Amino acid sequence: MELSLIRSLMNKEFYDDHRGAKCPNRLFSKDVREIKQTIDTAMDRYERTLTPDEVEALFTSDNPTMTPARKEAFSSLFYKIKKEIPMGGDVAQEVLSKLFQQVVGEDIANLGVDYVTGDQSTLEPLRKLLEEYGDDFTPNLSVEWDDIDIETLLARNDLEARWTFNIPTLTRKVEGVNAGHLIEIGARPNTGKTSFHASLIASPGGFAHQGANCIILCNEEGYHRVGARYLTAATGMTMRDIKANPAKARDLYAPVKERIKIKDATGRDMAWVESICKSYKPDIVLLDMGDKFAKTGGFARTDEALKANAVHARMIAKQHECAVFYMSQLSADAEGKVLLNQSMMEGSRTGKAAEADLMVLIAKNPVVDGQEEEDTQRHLNVVKNKLSGWHGVVHCELEYQTARYTA
Repeated sequence: MELSLIRSLMNKEFYDDHRGAKCPNRLFSKDVREIKQTIDTAMDRYERTLTPDEVEALFTSDNPTMTPARKEAFSSLFYKIKKEIPMGGDVAQEVLSKLFQQVVGEDIANLGVDYVTGDQSTLEPLRKLLEEYGDDFTPNLSVEWDDIDIETLLARNDLEARWTFNIPTLTRKVEGVNAGHLIEIGARPNTGKTSFHASLIASPGGFAHQGANCIILCNEEGYHRVGARYLTAATGMTMRDIKANPAKARDLYAPVKERIKIKDATGRDMAWVESICKSYKPDIVLLDMGDKFAKTGGFARTDEALKANAVHARMIAKQHECAVFYMSQLSADAEGKVLLNQSMMEGSRTGKAAEADLMVLIAKNPVVDGQEEEDTQRHLNVVKNKLSGWHGVVHCELEYQTARYTA
């Protein structure tokens, strides 16, 4: 970080905004501090932006008596500085401001210790310190404001449904999703959550067929079970049929297989999910189960941890330009009910729900005494919808053997 800051300080405009007390030399390690001093001298002398090569040449000429070992050490340091990508002006300003505040905090703490131990008899040095730094605690930012011209806004909003749902009854109400969206899907156990996302992604007309690169991170069921649902959804064949005719299944699976990546994420957290998104740049990220990526340490209550987890998921969607699907369990309050609501989300009734752009809760018909066959009807409760604004229930069928949701 300090090497990137050194590169930023070679820029005349940035240097002028942060010279003197705003960027004390003790922010930097010993060797880097010497390079900073060379930059200070050069800025006073030349009053222009400097290149790393120029700073190295000036540093070498100002230190003619360096030993060979020191020359080699600084040569290596300058090599690293040259490879550093300078921080953007706003980022560098914020980082420098925080480092500056830490230094001031240390000064204040040291003065406090001196006062308590009797080395200082008054608080006058503290008053002078705060007076000296003035309002330098707050960074000066140069912001590039977002474009809100009519053409830009129309174009951006036309992309709101880049990836459309392949369940006609749902598509008529909520066309689809796009990068930056957080979609929370909830259901009771054994309702068909895994089949739901397998169908949305892999079955005909699904996200993978539309060209979306999809990553499925599963920590509930084993990857092989999740993978089997995707295989049957993509091919429309049962596992028995696939075993009998794998060549046919392979041909049917081929069009989407390269756009579907599945990984067992047991024990992983949301920071790991973010690293995956940064490395592989998916269009769709599916977290099954979303809550199990949460870190509970440091939170007084579970709902606080789950809210923070959902906030992180939403941040990933926006910063890494993907749609994040967050699978969740529903509480026992939803058992046997067809009409569901947000308060039935397990573990976090409001905090987690507040982050969603779209929330769909899946219900099935109550079990009737003497019923032998599983009811295949499913009810998709759209309980939160910032995308199209529609709220209500749409109905569909679940084909168990092929993990497909159909109208």
